Amino acid sequence: MILKRTLVLVSVSSCFALYFGQEKTIDTVYVFDNQMKKVKLFHSLHTLSPKDIQKNSSNLSEVLRFQSPVYIKENGRGAVSSPSFRGTTAQQTAFVWNGININSQFLGQGDINNIALFGYDQMEIKSGGGSVIYGSGAIGGSIHLNNNLSFNKGFSGLFNSEAASFGTYNNFLKAGYSNDKFSIKASGNYFISENDYKVPEKNNYINRNGKFYNTTFNFGAAYKIANHQTISWQSQFYDASQNYRILEENGNKTSYKAQTLRSLLSWDINKSRISNSLKAAYTEDNFQYFGVYNAPFTSGGINKNYIFKNDFNYFIISKLNINVIGEFQQNQGDGLGDSGIKNVSRNIGSVAGLLRYFATPNLRFEAGIKQDFVENIDSPLLYSFSGKWKANSWYQVNVNASKNFRFPSFNDLYWNPGGNLNLKSETSVQADMNHEFSVAGFTLSLNPYYMKIDNMIRWLPTTFGYWGAFNTDKVESYGLESQLSYQKSFNKNHSVKLIAGYVYTKSVDLATQKQLTYVPLHKMSSNIDYQYKFLKVYAQGMFNGLTYTTSDESKKYAIYPYFVMNGGISATILKKYTLGFRVNNITDTVYETVDYYPLPKRNYSVNATINF
Repeated sequence: MILKRTLVLVSVSSCFALYFGQEKTIDTVYVFDNQMKKVKLFHSLHTLSPKDIQKNSSNLSEVLRFQSPVYIKENGRGAVSSPSFRGTTAQQTAFVWNGININSQFLGQGDINNIALFGYDQMEIKSGGGSVIYGSGAIGGSIHLNNNLSFNKGFSGLFNSEAASFGTYNNFLKAGYSNDKFSIKASGNYFISENDYKVPEKNNYINRNGKFYNTTFNFGAAYKIANHQTISWQSQFYDASQNYRILEENGNKTSYKAQTLRSLLSWDINKSRISNSLKAAYTEDNFQYFGVYNAPFTSGGINKNYIFKNDFNYFIISKLNINVIGEFQQNQGDGLGDSGIKNVSRNIGSVAGLLRYFATPNLRFEAGIKQDFVENIDSPLLYSFSGKWKANSWYQVNVNASKNFRFPSFNDLYWNPGGNLNLKSETSVQADMNHEFSVAGFTLSLNPYYMKIDNMIRWLPTTFGYWGAFNTDKVESYGLESQLSYQKSFNKNHSVKLIAGYVYTKSVDLATQKQLTYVPLHKMSSNIDYQYKFLKVYAQGMFNGLTYTTSDESKKYAIYPYFVMNGGISATILKKYTLGFRVNNITDTVYETVDYYPLPKRNYSVNATINF
């Protein structure tokens, strides 16, 4: 029934798009996530370019730690890592690849250090709920990994090579070609590190057996069928291996391997009043855990997802827009080893409608509603409301309210022992109000928020001696996200850019009235870039406040405040060749984001880039 309803909606929406539209020339840039332009009309997003990402090229954890409001819990450099948006957990963060939610169906989350870092054209960080558009898990926030394809750009290419401390080598190659009808882009990345750093101040910590590597290949192509029609394809293959730290030199070495395949085919029609995007996607995640190095795997899993999605957009009048999104997924999972998850599957359908009203050029509203149909799981009716008003040249405000959810993962339901087939979906209600002031080139954003989560799924010890999944906690989270930015060029030779942020997060378990673990009350970050002709200099700073690691707010076991600073310099010669030098942790700070797993002290890297 779910499949039938969703496919009917997809077919009807596609027919409407073909029948009613009037021609117009499409943009010269094709973006795979067509919803992002609409999201930006009502929400504040933090956008990172490939050059921004390059500043923290160790992994995605480093990028988000220094350039976003997200708190990152990393079990040592390059190891298991997870995000915390607005005091939520990793399961309440959605990772979105070109408009497709890619959270693991086994864990219900994304392991940041097993998500490719390079090959995207931009990364967007959105705080707050987004389940109406991006589905399960988009409660605390979402991280968007986006690609685009340009037309009429000819040939371009880039090669970057980096050598860094701890036996680290990183190589990235990207090339693309386009004319007025066809566009193609491919990129590849190979990253390897011995990762054998030491932190003597932390009980003579040595990151033994910390080696990791990953390889990524991205390919995209688009073809203009007509001025108003485009067919496109985007794919990604990722292969990685992580070794887990051991305490003694002769200890038992363990490792984890992951392979990811993502493929997305899209047919887009854009006309003056109507647009339609029909997508078909296949994603596959494979992983294996090796309890003994170079021996057969101990456990693992294979997850396959088939996704069909149609996004129909129609302007009834110039000021009133209706958007209908239908989606169907089939998720399949097969656990390896003793997990007890054997050839499980589920069907998921959803129908969402959004109404946008552009009252004036400075005042707009959006209201959305969505119903998910998850096999054998009751799903709540979701809603969202946003309004944005630009009062004058120096002040604007936008208000957002929404209900969001996360349905149980395969592990939550089927893991043996401990899985629970009677679990309910987590739900949240939340609201925020973003105030933005712009004066003399400075922009100050102040965004207070409130969120309440019900039926949070937690794994707890049972009387039978094993851990089990239960709906338990009610969590209340409130706080403030703020950002100050400034950008200006002087005399054509000088330019400066500043982005500084402060986040206050109070996230409380209502049963105990205690702050959740690994949710710092205070976090600050800043990034400063300065350029003089061919020379660029940048600096990053991050302050992290007191962070509890136990549920009783014990300061004895807490992670105490710390400040970390990075910096780099680069020079571009003949507009094509760039040489750079970077110092991470200039302050030589001893710090950790997860107890007992310190991150590296001062370390260095050199890199070279060729544009062709």
